[in-house]
Amino acid sequence: MKDRLTLVLCANASGDCKVKPLLVYHSENPRVFKAFKGHKTRLNVMWRSNKRSWVTQIFFSEWVNDVFGPTVRNYLVDKQLPLKALLVLDNAPAHPCQLQDDLFPENQFITIKFLPPNTTPLLQPMDQQVIANFKKLYMKALLERCVHVIDTTELTLRQFWKEQFNIMGALRLIDKAWEGVSQRTLHSAWRNLWPEGVPERDFEGFGPAPASAPVDDPEALLVDDIVALGHTLGLEVDAADVQELVEEHSDELTTEELLELQKELVQHEVQELSSGEEVCEDAIPSSEIRDVLGMFEKVTAFAEKHHPDKAVTTRCVNLFNDNVLSRFRDILKRRQQQVTRDMVSGQGGKRRASDIEPQPGPSGVKFPKRASPPDPEVVSPSSP
Repeated sequence: MKDRLTLVLCANASGDCKVKPLLVYHSENPRVFKAFKGHKTRLNVMWRSNKRSWVTQIFFSEWVNDVFGPTVRNYLVDKQLPLKALLVLDNAPAHPCQLQDDLFPENQFITIKFLPPNTTPLLQPMDQQVIANFKKLYMKALLERCVHVIDTTELTLRQFWKEQFNIMGALRLIDKAWEGVSQRTLHSAWRNLWPEGVPERDFEGFGPAPASAPVDDPEALLVDDIVALGHTLGLEVDAADVQELVEEHSDELTTEELLELQKELVQHEVQELSSGEEVCEDAIPSSEIRDVLGMFEKVTAFAEKHHPDKAVTTRCVNLFNDNVLSRFRDILKRRQQQVTRDMVSGQGGKRRASDIEPQPGPSGVKFPKRASPPDPEVVSPSSP
């Protein structure tokens, strides 16, 4: 299975405040979301989508302002702590360098600091076994689910994996895995970055561990559980396989895998379009779509000319273009392609598609193009 998503995980140094993760998937409304009826706010993740399942600077800024800020504020108020917070980030391209300036007024209590370049594997707390621990907990929860299905239904493992397991099941496992990351794991992850804040302790900070006390490695025990579950399912798996799979999740897809994934995504999109949940495209006149696109171009030109913050203008234009207007441009494109095919067919194949002039839009109207962002926006390498 090459279907992928990207998660952004975040927690505080005490390990007692886990922030709702940001999740980026390739589809905004998967078919299995029908039961949610569009209420993604009920999910335990902040849901965003684009075709590559990448974390963009826009998505990350939205998560900081809409999720991280309110969560941390509530935590500080509940703990009766001063309203001050430090958000430590690495230099992933998805983390905007101007993020401090993009904070909402109510989030001005947050100070943002970036780690020195090329120090993520050494200092970034989430890279100090937190993400790896989360992936192993997810893997364990997935295999437990497989065992339960095999024991209680007539499905084979292959049938469940290929026909029953989907993004909704993955979301439930994500909840379980993130909940399973212990306070001790989160707290100890800050040792390299903040040694004074993480003294040597035994269990959850209750005093120093006696030198003679045997200490079980939680990670090793977790891997043993995964291996045992794999054997229960008849899989040939050992500890090295588990580690390889955890590391593989961070690798870039090969060209062949990308082509295969793109083929699967197209099939999913076709299924979603044929599910009957989409608004009927035929009900939207082409002339109305062209008029709206023309008006948006005028609004864009006005904002780019007069708004003092060019970076904000560019991000907002791109966000609306990519997530809203692109759908209607695609509708026009499909209609024009159909007209072209019909005209070629009507001429008995005598005319070439290249000989047919496209239908003009309203006078002076051009479809708005995506503005060039100030910085590249790609997936954060520190995200699982």
